[in-house]
Amino acid sequence: MYVNYLFEGVLNLADMKINVNAVWDGGVKGNGTLRAESLNTKIAIPTAKGGSGNGANPKEVLVSSVTTCYTAMLVFTLESRKLPVAELTVNSEANISDNEFKIIHYPHIVLSAGASEEQIQSAQRAMEAADKGCEVGNLLKKADVKIEIQGKVSSK
Repeated sequence: MYVNYLFEGVLNLADMKINVNAVWDGGVKGNGTLRAESLNTKIAIPTAKGGSGNGANPKEVLVSSVTTCYTAMLVFTLESRKLPVAELTVNSEANISDNEFKIIHYPHIVLSAGASEEQIQSAQRAMEAADKGCEVGNLLKKADVKIEIQGKVSSK
């Protein structure tokens, strides 16, 4: 993703109204669609639970939501610091067991050639600031989901 836009303000979920529609067909082995204003995706029950597996399962949707929130906050934070971002990617991994639900974000920020050491350090701090500012992640943390950031910053 190339970062070349500016968020108009801090992302605040408290001021949002979101409508989501789920339509299901075919029982447990069937699948459905999940739609919102800017979302349209297939959903399904995982094969491990007896479903078709032909769509995103609820845990994938949840992890996708927190990854989207973290990424948006990271973009906002980097832009507000006026850092010369050339590229930004965020990969996330969820480890889910009976005892723990843990999400690890792996952001990689590539700054433009000639970025100063101060800018590199600011980008590194931005990764943690974005985690603290992500309201979806903060809600999950209240439910004992562990979220870690293992990012890196480089320059072209």
